[in-house]
Amino acid sequence: MKRNVILVTDGDTIAQKAVEIAAKNIGGRCISSSAGNPTPLSGEKIVELIKEAKHDPVVVMVDDRGNTHKGAGEKAMEYILESPDVEVLGIVAVASNTKHVRGVKVNLSVDRDGNIIEKAVDKHGNSRDGRIIKGDTLDVLNDLKAPVIVGVGDPGKMDGFDDIEIGAPIITKALKEIIKLNEEKK
Repeated sequence: MKRNVILVTDGDTIAQKAVEIAAKNIGGRCISSSAGNPTPLSGEKIVELIKEAKHDPVVVMVDDRGNTHKGAGEKAMEYILESPDVEVLGIVAVASNTKHVRGVKVNLSVDRDGNIIEKAVDKHGNSRDGRIIKGDTLDVLNDLKAPVIVGVGDPGKMDGFDDIEIGAPIITKALKEIIKLNEEKK
């Protein structure tokens, strides 16, 4: 049986804490060892860990640490998305201030106030014009089949709106939206 996976395109220390809380909030499992800046594990190793997880959904972090080319996070994400052993439900696309990237089109975003919007957001969770979200670990998604892409600002931050002290509500809502959109497809 394939494990259901949600990928989050950030893995720094604060994002890791927020994602761990959010995974717990949705009753999921977080592969904490996938966190890092950049991603410390190969896609193959991450898939092995996903298969060992006790239950679904499994939340995985991938991060390129500002690399505008295909970095460790994007390589891992590409492997996971193409793996026949897992079912990727969606991607939480994290906005950053990275320049010289194409960005990727989101299905929707969760802004810093927790609103579902049909636009992209910036690093602070503010609404942007259009649906293209820009981040260092996103461009590879233009060449891959990602079922659902939900944009967010910087997990655990967003000027305090996603703080771990208040339960990381924005990243939690993004994970819930991916699950909801998948259930609506069935």
